[in-house]
Amino acid sequence: MRTEIFDTVILGAGAAGMMCAIHAAARGGRVLVVDHAKAPGEKIRISGGGRCNFTNIGTGAKNFLSANPHFAKSALGRYTQHDFLALVEKHGIAWHEKTLGQLFCDSSAKDIIAMLLDEMDRAGCELRLATTLDSVERDENGFAVTLGGDGAAKIRCRHFVVACGGKSIPKMGATGLGYQIAEKFGLAVTETRPALVPLTFGEDVLAGFREIAGVAADARVSCGRTAFEEALLFTHRGLSGPAILQISSYWREREPIRIAFLPGDDIQAALLSAKRENGRRAIATVLAEILPKRLAAHLAEAHCWTGPIGEASDRKLATIAGTLQGWEVFPIGSEGYRTAEVTLGGVDTAGLNSRTMETKSVGGLYFIGEVVDVTGWLGGYNFQWAWSSGWAAGTAIAEKQT
Repeated sequence: MRTEIFDTVILGAGAAGMMCAIHAAARGGRVLVVDHAKAPGEKIRISGGGRCNFTNIGTGAKNFLSANPHFAKSALGRYTQHDFLALVEKHGIAWHEKTLGQLFCDSSAKDIIAMLLDEMDRAGCELRLATTLDSVERDENGFAVTLGGDGAAKIRCRHFVVACGGKSIPKMGATGLGYQIAEKFGLAVTETRPALVPLTFGEDVLAGFREIAGVAADARVSCGRTAFEEALLFTHRGLSGPAILQISSYWREREPIRIAFLPGDDIQAALLSAKRENGRRAIATVLAEILPKRLAAHLAEAHCWTGPIGEASDRKLATIAGTLQGWEVFPIGSEGYRTAEVTLGGVDTAGLNSRTMETKSVGGLYFIGEVVDVTGWLGGYNFQWAWSSGWAAGTAIAEKQT
């Protein structure tokens, strides 16, 4: 098998990998992108309900978790959400903004994949799919790479970029390969765990949740000092919905989460008003006017909030309001990587250059995207990290071509 020569080999044809390739090849560098999947950008394709929440207009370092909260600032500040949006508009992709600054394609997530492939083609990048990494070794000239599968080959390259993501959604082929490569070359990897994932509960709590599975409600969900105000969803396994996915990145085993329904409302005042206006109505009936009916009925039964509201003391109504806006529950776990949108933790940023994403100890070796210990909130932030970190590594590589 003859040896092929490339300037850069990128492992992973996802958001970060394709973005890196585009910029690494910008000054004539010969770039190869390899992926074990049969199609590029599979996580892009399924994201945002098939419309790809490709960035968030309010992206900043505050929207990310990392052992070093400052690490992401350089890449995010030099390639911003506005830069990526300009690329989207350059390709004529129609988009719209939803709640909380989330930007989506009007048509399909496939438009983003097509855009990236078009940019890669213009830059002269080569893409090999259904191709596995059998080995990668460092020597005095760079890296010796052995590929298997459809793109089997022996490769020599100056730069090797790891962009193969984390462990989330294994049914799409996600593995811990990126972490294994990091450890092989002596880099530390922080604890990894599922993030942006539904939370599960013990049977004692689930028995009640199953009765109201499918019910959604606006809430503020908090864990410690962190809180998110979005919708939550009751499921047969526990709790899901945006607010729960967000808080899952902060929750740890044996910790409670607190739920405040209708966080912007004065529920106590509403109950007192209902008592004055028509005291004959049942408490559950009054609650059903401010909460989803099935949820109101479940909570009223679970807490024995029975009888006409007019017969309830003001103190009891205050207790009801306090419960609705201070409900404490204890998850026992999460649904795991099977449904997690991202992986929390990853390659320790202490071993990376925040400007170039190159490892400090192994010249020419880069880690970008989800494999790095930088994890965004729900809402397009993780895609922006992919674009920004891919751009940072790609431009740094291109600068070495001159």
